[in-house]
Amino acid sequence: MGSTAGLRERKKAETRQAVHEAALRLTIEHGLDNVTVEAIADAANISRRTFSNYFDGKEDALLYGDEARLDSLVLLVREQPAERTAWQALRGALQGLYSETGGPDREWHLRARLAMRHPSLLARQLAGRVRLEHELSQAVAGRGQPEDVGPEVITVAFLAAMRIATQWWCAESETRSLYELTVLALDEIARPFS
Repeated sequence: MGSTAGLRERKKAETRQAVHEAALRLTIEHGLDNVTVEAIADAANISRRTFSNYFDGKEDALLYGDEARLDSLVLLVREQPAERTAWQALRGALQGLYSETGGPDREWHLRARLAMRHPSLLARQLAGRVRLEHELSQAVAGRGQPEDVGPEVITVAFLAAMRIATQWWCAESETRSLYELTVLALDEIARPFS
């Protein structure tokens, strides 16, 4: 029974990834406004109904890669040694994420640039960030931190640094790595609190 459930989950993950890749490819080729859910479903060789089982809309399908990476970040924060402060756990998890994935890929850059140009994508991305903010705050709650600073404030500062670094990265056309820019932004944010 366990192998059947494992196979089913693997097939779902493969389908989700195929839909995401089709959405990204079609958006790059035709522009977001000219891509329909039906076209994405056709390109991924699934029905419109099956598409709806995986994603609420084309924006969700496009941003799936970001969501998957950020979910990994939450897991990595939870796995950080207990003696690390909230800030140290967040930074350690970020370093682990980049070590694990080898850093962002070309698709990450494309999704980030698309989100900056399309309000509907940006809105979906921000909604995902609110969820992430909540999950990261829960993951760092109870870790050592300055007495007057709650886990939500630390998490928001961390996510703001990530967002700023992504904007720098897109603006300078990847001349420096996203990780390098994120560390720079994190250092700038932490400086007044050190």
